[in-house]
Amino acid sequence: MATSFAAKSIVFLFMVLVLYTPCLAQLTSTFYDNSCPNALSTIRTSIRSSIAAERRMAASLIRLHFHDCFVQGCDGSVLLDETASIESEKTALPNKDSARGYGVIEKAKSAVEKICPGVVSCADVLAVAARDASAYVGGPSWSLLLGRKDSTTASRTLANSELPSFKDGLDRLISSFKNKGLSARDMVALSGSHTLGQAQCFTFRDRIYSNGTNIDAGFGSTRRRGCPAVGNDAKLAALDLVTPNSFDNNYFKNLIQKKGLLESDQVLFSGGSTDAIVTEYSRNPKTFSSDFATAMIKMGNLVNGNARQIRKICSVVN
Repeated sequence: MATSFAAKSIVFLFMVLVLYTPCLAQLTSTFYDNSCPNALSTIRTSIRSSIAAERRMAASLIRLHFHDCFVQGCDGSVLLDETASIESEKTALPNKDSARGYGVIEKAKSAVEKICPGVVSCADVLAVAARDASAYVGGPSWSLLLGRKDSTTASRTLANSELPSFKDGLDRLISSFKNKGLSARDMVALSGSHTLGQAQCFTFRDRIYSNGTNIDAGFGSTRRRGCPAVGNDAKLAALDLVTPNSFDNNYFKNLIQKKGLLESDQVLFSGGSTDAIVTEYSRNPKTFSSDFATAMIKMGNLVNGNARQIRKICSVVN
């Protein structure tokens, strides 16, 4: 009798826990098929318009999605402005004066709100924007899983500690990605997004003035002409000198030639465990493209289980 009562009590307690435990977001490729069937096409049109006006924006949107997902999952937290109760990730060191594209996401979100108010999350808009940005500049597209919710909080502290740095060594990079469930191969593939975009002088100054053996002398000389030893910290230089506005595998060819702009780029080909992956991608652009899409899907599936909101405006909570 006592045993039966105890067993029933355990079953009852389990049912209570199930009923009151918040459900994690269940992502699906058909999430908006019924609730907002024109969501993806609306976002795509807006994103294409923004990149057509400024080609560099493609790289910025891919990076913004990455910086969102690496801090508590893909929850739109990187889009939140500073308030009395929110320490914005926009002011974290990896984002301050460099992360951009916030207005582009707001524009796409506004377009979706007009046709389906309160349905599509900012986190999903950002994920779609990154995918469409890649495709627009010649990179891969991929089937997105959707249904993310938006966070009502942000964490500048976590953004500072968990986002990779341009000074990171190979072991630290591998560890950072492993902590997010991403392999070394995923890390190298995602780093290939540096085939697009630009970096500020202060992020690569130490490398080009180091006179090290892991940098091509001519490349270093060329870069020094655009980045003085002192001053002009924010002056921009293309991460890939050859095809800076097209998604291709030149980034990996550059690494083999010791022409990676950032220290965190060149360490991927420096006698370490990822050399073989870099070599493979430099020889086979289709493999790189496929692996990049796979890694973006895996990264995009990092979900914040505590996110519960569909923000009307991406920079503020409802």
